[in-house]
Amino acid sequence: MRNEYAADQGLSETDLAADWYTQFDRWFADAVAFPLPEPNAMIVGTADAAGRPSGRTVLLKGYDPDGFVFFTNYGSRKGAEAAANPWASLVFPWFPMQRQVVVAGRVERIDRAETEAYFATRPRGSQLGAWASSQSQVIPDRAALDDAYRAVAERFADVDQIPPPPHWGGLRVRPASVEFWQGRVGRLHDRLRFRRTEHGDWVTERLAP
Repeated sequence: MRNEYAADQGLSETDLAADWYTQFDRWFADAVAFPLPEPNAMIVGTADAAGRPSGRTVLLKGYDPDGFVFFTNYGSRKGAEAAANPWASLVFPWFPMQRQVVVAGRVERIDRAETEAYFATRPRGSQLGAWASSQSQVIPDRAALDDAYRAVAERFADVDQIPPPPHWGGLRVRPASVEFWQGRVGRLHDRLRFRRTEHGDWVTERLAP
């Protein structure tokens, strides 16, 4: 189960953009053009107050120089862990391109207005699902979920613009570090990282593979 990486790919310091946002924007555009299935899929790692970790795949819904945004039920496992221990890791596993991006940073809730604006763009079925599902909570069976969905659909039957649930919204990961990983022959991969220092400025550094 070993795949060798391409000999003609690499990531040098001279290739690297001046800041993490510009570099991520380049690589994300490459992932979209490749094309990769769901290039915005990322693994989100969180930990509870005792440091016990958990991970799951989530879809990135926006990024800018302030960080990376995704949406969730705040009562879900990731939502509760982000509230108790506001640090998270993101991994973009772009394996067909022999690339990864690894992010670490603090988690914060986005403004409610941003949540409302995004929620309005979701398909109606997804809007109803956000109301119907008590995400990460134990339920007796599938029928209970289907019943909850039907009840919500009836509740909002005459409502054109369904509002987001009060317990649902966006989380932003403000990066403290962003690593760009490019596979290389012999497992001597290129790993270039942008890291925010304690003074608030950014440095770039190469990590051993």
